[in-house]
Amino acid sequence: MTIKKKIEQLVKKYETNNPFKIANELNITIVYEPLGSISGYYSKSHRFKVIHINENLPYEKQLSTCAHELGHAILHPNENTAFLKANTYYSTEKIEVEANMFALELLFAQRGDYTVTIKEATEQYGVSEQLFYKNFYP
Repeated sequence: MTIKKKIEQLVKKYETNNPFKIANELNITIVYEPLGSISGYYSKSHRFKVIHINENLPYEKQLSTCAHELGHAILHPNENTAFLKANTYYSTEKIEVEANMFALELLFAQRGDYTVTIKEATEQYGVSEQLFYKNFYP
């Protein structure tokens, strides 16, 4: 199933594209904590899924971080990218690209008569212009 189809199913089922609400519906715990320069990360321990978000980020950046980490929780529930990056030579690029695509599709895909502008995406949500163009204007 494509990322876009998965998001369409989630949005239809939970009647929202808000990643915090979707995570709550999926029983994924969200923890706010000081993470320094890290925006967030996803972890799974003993079948409990947790999204960790830097409490010092502005709300819009927390929203996009939650969407990205929700992508990991849904698309790669058993992958520990932090461990893989720190302790192996395994490339996590594909996993990160898929989580970015998930976040972009969830937050910025057209909804009714409203589409998020590139300026809005880059300024309010902290998404790089290059990433936005790469995923929506290939």
